[in-house]
Amino acid sequence: MKKHLFIFSIVLALMCPSISFAENNTILSMEELTIQVMPEFAYHPSDQKKDHAPLLIGYQGSMVNNSDQPQKGQIEIPLPMGEKNFRIGYVADYSADLQKAYEIEYIIDRDKGTISWTTSEEIAPKERYKFVIEFYTDSLKVNKEKKTLSYQFKSFTDIGLVNVIFTQPSKAKKMKLTPAPEEKQNHADGDNTFSYLFQNVKAGEEKNFSLTYERSETKPTTELTTNENSEKQKKKENKISTGLAFGAFCGISVLSLGALTILIRNRKK
Repeated sequence: MKKHLFIFSIVLALMCPSISFAENNTILSMEELTIQVMPEFAYHPSDQKKDHAPLLIGYQGSMVNNSDQPQKGQIEIPLPMGEKNFRIGYVADYSADLQKAYEIEYIIDRDKGTISWTTSEEIAPKERYKFVIEFYTDSLKVNKEKKTLSYQFKSFTDIGLVNVIFTQPSKAKKMKLTPAPEEKQNHADGDNTFSYLFQNVKAGEEKNFSLTYERSETKPTTELTTNENSEKQKKKENKISTGLAFGAFCGISVLSLGALTILIRNRKK
């Protein structure tokens, strides 16, 4: 399986085709949604021209089946497909024991602006369901070495915990986030991350951020990290993981410039 960057979550509703989301949004409740924003982190695997500043965003969601019946069905999530050069990178969900990640065959509806897929396994009563989505855009604004980004998350439903993480590109300088983050995390791999935690986020609630930094380096963080790890590998004669974010974030939302809705429908047996 190819290594990919993973992240993030959303509250979903389990529903029969004739029943509205509002009537069933407690069947699957959203426990946690993590959104990771990674400017100049990696190019899309199909990018041939690498003369732009890429933006990678990952979602990782955790939901719970509150019903007394196992559930399996279709999940449909709106994505910001109107963003410049929007492309899906990877979509997957996890086994119940979180030991396996299943790459999902998904459907894109450009008219509705949604992505949908069928859950890989049944979700048992009180069991958690986790999925990941990664996508790329060219939303970063570039003025020579200065890069800027305006980012908005608008909650589509009530969410117990929303975690928004910004990752500083390798060799970036003078990085500034507004509002100023309350927590700065330095991971062992040396990447700086800035985290915002929001509890009990209500449907329709908005979180807005602006990011600026300076960077003359044109190679993405992953390429630089791979080169650095290769040098360390030669010196230490051992293997070093060069995956994106799966190892770092496996087991932990949704970027939206508009309102988000999520539907999950029972599959007919």
